Amino acid sequence: MLEFRISEDDNGLRLDKFLRRTLPNMPTSHVFKMIRVKKVRVNGKRAKPEQHLAKDDVITIRGDEAALRQEREHTRPPPPPVDLNDLVVLHEDDWLLIIDKPSGMAVHTGSGITGGTVVDLVRAYLGPKATRNGFTASPAHRLDRDTSGVLVVAKRRPAMVHFTEVFTKHLAKKQYLVLVKGKLQQTSGLIDLPLSEHQQTAESRSRRGVNMQEARTRYTVLAQNSQVAFVSCTIETGRTHQIRRHFAAIGHPVAGDPKHGDFPFNRDLKAKLGLTRLFLHSTRLEFPHPEGKQRMVIAAPLPGELAEVLKRAAVVIPASVQVAEARAGAHAAKAPRGPANKTTEPEDDEDDADESEA
Repeated sequence: MLEFRISEDDNGLRLDKFLRRTLPNMPTSHVFKMIRVKKVRVNGKRAKPEQHLAKDDVITIRGDEAALRQEREHTRPPPPPVDLNDLVVLHEDDWLLIIDKPSGMAVHTGSGITGGTVVDLVRAYLGPKATRNGFTASPAHRLDRDTSGVLVVAKRRPAMVHFTEVFTKHLAKKQYLVLVKGKLQQTSGLIDLPLSEHQQTAESRSRRGVNMQEARTRYTVLAQNSQVAFVSCTIETGRTHQIRRHFAAIGHPVAGDPKHGDFPFNRDLKAKLGLTRLFLHSTRLEFPHPEGKQRMVIAAPLPGELAEVLKRAAVVIPASVQVAEARAGAHAAKAPRGPANKTTEPEDDEDDADESEA
């Protein structure tokens, strides 16, 4: 017989999910059969697959322990190599890890990305502590691959449940720093413009039409000239590529945007200012902590390579904007070396599975 006591991390988890995770090599059909024939009990009572477990519940499973725990022989591929020098930790406690994600790093694998992700980096950093009570540390929200800045990683299952609610109900306050094309007529404002649902299927569009979703972005111009505007943004909704699509819609696309941007403008910035990445940085995140619900404010300074671009553009960086040292790597701003060769429009290399509101 096997016996398990439910920990705080598994509080609220469904019984069938707990059993499938605890006995990973047992066929799902057999898990449900054991529940149905009363071999699985919760606190000595008959159990149901869909019932939610509570802390200190005792799960008993009748049967031969060796057979229940038997593991199939298999070989897991080694984790992909990562450089821990890429990891900048902004905050860490028993519940969460908050990092300053570098530009160019995807959060998850997908669309041709097989490794070198935030997930790989964080789990390499945490080592054996990455998994706790069956839950493996995972990002609680997303940033586009080319967006840098504050990213929250949940280290415990209750933390992930908490942040799912926080981000779904828009209980977090997100602030971004952006460089856009041209001079904005208003130094502050609200872009209240519905956006089409990004993941709507072709079948759904043909049957229901394009599904438009409300989207609101507030902005304040920090500094600008006739060529570019350095802007602080907060988002009240969380649509895919919201900031990028909103500014493109009002005629001020984000600098370096390979999907929604102005391609000749991007080539010009690369040649004259050395901008080789998307100029979008998640600089501040405010949210309730999963344990005590106290408000936390986490800030990530403007990357040094973006600050260099602003200097070359003759844009004065306000004293309120903290600047970090330039990171070495492919996206560091490089001083222009004269006229750039003519290039084609940048390919859309973004990971659709890793898209966010930024």
